[in-house]
Amino acid sequence: MVFLNPHARRTVYPAELALLLNRARARESWQWLSRWPGVAPDPTPLYPLPGLARSLGIAALCVKDESVRSPLGSFKALGAPIALVRHLLRLHPDFEPLGILAGRHAESLRDHTVISATDGNHGRALAAAAQAAGCRCVIVLHAQVSPEREQAIADLGARIVRVAGDYDHSVQHAARLAQDHGWQVVSDTSYEGYEEIPRDVMQGYAIIAEEVFEQTLARPGEAGAFTHVLVQGGVGGLAAGVVSGFWEFQGAQRPWLVVVEPAQADCLLQSAIQGRPARATGSVDSVMAGLACGETSPLAWRFLQPGVDAFMTVDDDAAVQAMGALARGSTLDIPVLAGESGVAGLAALRALQDDPQAAARIGLTPASRVLLISTEGATAPDTYARLVGESASSVLRRQAAWRASPEGAAA
Repeated sequence: MVFLNPHARRTVYPAELALLLNRARARESWQWLSRWPGVAPDPTPLYPLPGLARSLGIAALCVKDESVRSPLGSFKALGAPIALVRHLLRLHPDFEPLGILAGRHAESLRDHTVISATDGNHGRALAAAAQAAGCRCVIVLHAQVSPEREQAIADLGARIVRVAGDYDHSVQHAARLAQDHGWQVVSDTSYEGYEEIPRDVMQGYAIIAEEVFEQTLARPGEAGAFTHVLVQGGVGGLAAGVVSGFWEFQGAQRPWLVVVEPAQADCLLQSAIQGRPARATGSVDSVMAGLACGETSPLAWRFLQPGVDAFMTVDDDAAVQAMGALARGSTLDIPVLAGESGVAGLAALRALQDDPQAAARIGLTPASRVLLISTEGATAPDTYARLVGESASSVLRRQAAWRASPEGAAA
């Protein structure tokens, strides 16, 4: 389903939003994070996929590969860790920002506990950051989180709490535990009275947009390399970070911004229809685990309602097929290791190919140049192998072989 947002605006970036998320703070966040071994020091790759672009009937297609952002395998390494740093700096203004994730303040933090609910990647990133800083971490998991994802978080020293129900139930349980024990919630979703830390998480995600501007030699206030950017939904945090970056940088010349989410976890599309933060209409349970969220973050919605041009939903089968398409690659296209939630944008593009009227509604033409963000690699390797029919290590071997081929060398 495609829903055109009647509230979308093409103006300069609003001053009231710039007070919350801005490029200067995104760049500062990266300066602090880039010294931490938990993230790669260089921008993640921006791969051109001319073969897929041709098959989809568009001029160009690029995918930003967040699987190599961190040993954690996802973009979440940009969110929870910087939010933890900023939270600790508010408590301890004398701390050195670069020293927090280096563990130089561990003695002072040994009795400090942070907590969050997660579908997997956010909790893993928070656990890694807490371990590096020297504080304690509790992660609340709902019933649909796989044992494989649970173990990856536990391996980073976090205490695991399991609850029945879905992601939203785990968010509520984490908030109750924090209140009962005096712990600090470090979440990527906001709720009444809780916005400062989710803002910091979203600001970390805006680093992705900053890298795209550098990689494409874009100029402020001008139309950039892409006519369309498709970004994942979830509670809206990633989308808000990316939207804020493109809107501030390009102003009224920003690209079409399209948010994609699972059909059964359509809280952002429902918010657009209702004109306010809303809940999903479906079961929420999705193979796209990182996007299986039932309730919109009100803080993120402040950016999405005026800044997103269209909202789309895709089904699980389309996501699985998109995983395989990226993994296969071709003579022209490098194989890309993209997990279940990482392929939502490609799943949407392929659906639009089969619906010319919907494609026309969002301005997609043979001249379009599209950016996708592959937000994760095989963060659950067994699940990835089962869905794609090939192991992550096999895909990476083929990726290395493609790089060494004449086509790869010329790319």
